[in-house]
Amino acid sequence: MNKENVTILAIESSCDETAAAVVRNGREVLSNVISSQIELHKLYGGVVPEIASRKHIEKINQVIESALEDAKMTLEEMDAIAVTYGPGLVGALLVGVAEAKAIAYAGKKPLVGVHHIEGHVAANYLEHPDLEPPYLCLVVSGGHTHLVIVKDYSEFEILGRTRDDAAGEAYDKVARSIGLGYPGGPKIDRLSKEGNPTAIPFPKAKVADSPYDFSFSGLKSAVLNYLNHEKMQNHEINAADVAASFQKAVVDVLVDHTMLAAKDYGIRKVAMAGGVASNSALRQAMREACEKRGYTLYHPSPIFCTDNAAMIGSAAYYEYCKGTRHGWDLNAIPNLKLGERG
Repeated sequence: MNKENVTILAIESSCDETAAAVVRNGREVLSNVISSQIELHKLYGGVVPEIASRKHIEKINQVIESALEDAKMTLEEMDAIAVTYGPGLVGALLVGVAEAKAIAYAGKKPLVGVHHIEGHVAANYLEHPDLEPPYLCLVVSGGHTHLVIVKDYSEFEILGRTRDDAAGEAYDKVARSIGLGYPGGPKIDRLSKEGNPTAIPFPKAKVADSPYDFSFSGLKSAVLNYLNHEKMQNHEINAADVAASFQKAVVDVLVDHTMLAAKDYGIRKVAMAGGVASNSALRQAMREACEKRGYTLYHPSPIFCTDNAAMIGSAAYYEYCKGTRHGWDLNAIPNLKLGERG
């Protein structure tokens, strides 16, 4: 049962973004503050968990204060405090969970723990007031690749998932191998625009017994093998062609599996979520595939695709309306599965 004018302060610290937001009724973003650590982790070619945790401790109070200031509201005006409690880096998650518990306890506010992936799915509600379950959602991020039916606001049926690397993980590893550095996704997306996506026929893995599952480790290995072979032959490597061909192999599989599931389950509303959902090639290919079939496509703006607290505030609203409340024993669960409750 939806409730009117529920305002939630949400906190997100699952990886390398320290974020806080104020969200009303799961759909209206009153503020959204993100402190990114990308520049810091670039030096190491990826996220260093201990550094991420320390940076969260430094930034979290400032980020929360900024979110309340931007919303022109006080802590007393919040109806609940929401926080990501999994999955993610355990140290990073703990910073957010401890902060949320302290604020909720001091302010005598209800505490609502949110699943990070459910947050990514809920990002679609922030800009699409007409989107309501049921629908099909492709969740693609650095750590996760899922194809799910969103049956209700917090009820999910997982149709497919990656058997090995997540799509975003493959992007980061391939970017590193062609000398682009971290973060790989945006850099490959940019470089791909200069390359020929059909230059190199990289494999598109299918999982025999599970038509909706994904596998990207073979593709990643194929790219590394191609690079090694070309270097041994003293051939000049066209990095833009490698990037474009790799990206095409990933995008084709993501779109094909999503369209197959939509057809098999008779679903005409398709959504995307997660950091990779901001990829321009994936958006274009998914848009074309949906238009061809008469499906409606939903995806968040890029700012709501990557980790942010507004999406956590949206997911928390529906949990709050359902009666979800967490106690002071709420803990970080780094390997929390979609649909699980801690």
